[in-house]
Amino acid sequence: MWFLYAVAAAVCFGLRGILYQWTSQRPIQRNLLLFGVYFSGLAIAAVAGFAAGQAWTSAVWVGVLMGLFSFVSNAAMYKGFAVGKASLVAMFTALPPVVVAVLAYGLWGEKLNIWQFGAFIVIMGGVLMIRYSSDLSLKHLQGAGWGVLTMLFFGFTDLSSKASTLLGAPPLPTLVVMYATGTLLFGLSWAADIARERQARAQLRQTVQETAAGAESPAAAGTESSGRQEPSVSPAPETVPAPRWSAKRTFLWGMFVGISNICGMMLILPAFKLGVTGLVSAVIAMNVVIVLLYARFGLKEKFSRLETGGLVCAIVGILILRLAA
Repeated sequence: MWFLYAVAAAVCFGLRGILYQWTSQRPIQRNLLLFGVYFSGLAIAAVAGFAAGQAWTSAVWVGVLMGLFSFVSNAAMYKGFAVGKASLVAMFTALPPVVVAVLAYGLWGEKLNIWQFGAFIVIMGGVLMIRYSSDLSLKHLQGAGWGVLTMLFFGFTDLSSKASTLLGAPPLPTLVVMYATGTLLFGLSWAADIARERQARAQLRQTVQETAAGAESPAAAGTESSGRQEPSVSPAPETVPAPRWSAKRTFLWGMFVGISNICGMMLILPAFKLGVTGLVSAVIAMNVVIVLLYARFGLKEKFSRLETGGLVCAIVGILILRLAA
């Protein structure tokens, strides 16, 4: 039964990555979307926690750190999908175990065995192969930068999640605090976006008015002195951008995307309860395969041989690392 839970969680997280990539290509307010994602998680976690009757303890406040790190990682992942190659960003979303293993050794003295060390070698080799692939352009490298940021802060999220278990924090109330923190941060980010847009519009109106006032007098003088008018030239047609989604549509779509995120988090709980930790982690980590398949067959992205080899090495390394944990 644990295997079904783990596979379902992997599917949820893979679907989340696909939805992020698809949405990132739409004219949408990013912070409002992610505000909806976290608000959805907050609502679902709160209802589930109330139904489960889990007690609230002081340890649940570690969820603030989880929410902060998750805020940065999700924002970076969304930005990476917007500017870079979906398969490359997806690969980095599967690499947080590298960060977790290294920092866990420093924080709690967890040592690497020979298999885990070998997994690091394979993973790093795959990352370097992708990094120096001739198929990567400057745009793709920019996506890789956001992917690295995603990797680091998803790793920090996992570390703070482990800290919550060491402190004995009840899981669902901790998730409520985590999603409440993310909701607040993305809500503030959206409010800041609105303020910047209003300021930009005000500056644009002022610039247009000043330009029109300054051009009026010279134009009139030139017409009187020459006695003739220059022929008008029709402007070249411009591509009209698609209208941006309304705030209501964006928020509701964010709540829909958030279902995949919170469902994945909640499915992990019974999977770890019923199954062997290393095997459950290995299955869940394979959510990257779902995004890679979408990138290959849905987006028609083509991989060079070097990049394909790097992706294979990274996935194999992740599998070895998880099984050796």
